[in-house]
Amino acid sequence: MDKIFIRDLALRCIIGIFPEERREKQDIVINVEMHADLRKAGRSDELSDTVDYKAIKKAILKLVEDSGFQLIESLAERIAQIALANEKVEQVTVTIDKPGALRFARASAVEITRTR
Repeated sequence: MDKIFIRDLALRCIIGIFPEERREKQDIVINVEMHADLRKAGRSDELSDTVDYKAIKKAILKLVEDSGFQLIESLAERIAQIALANEKVEQVTVTIDKPGALRFARASAVEITRTR
């Protein structure tokens, strides 16, 4: 299966369970890997034959900007649902890094894979 990536989407949002995490927006980094059959798009050179990753990115931005999740697991699940709402996406892997969440670590992270 072919893949389309959205890599290193750096956003800020309220996320976390502790009071100090709920006061100010924090940095997160999102990576989305979408599996789809891209042969038709490769032959036709038409946007309608592929996954419109710009539209998916815009939906992710709206979700994150308006969010107040406690867990990055919940956010990852919602992002996977956004990607799978596109009928051409057969499988999606979402990775979310939360830089600075753990002392002495570059980031904590969650990765999920969901299939249609």
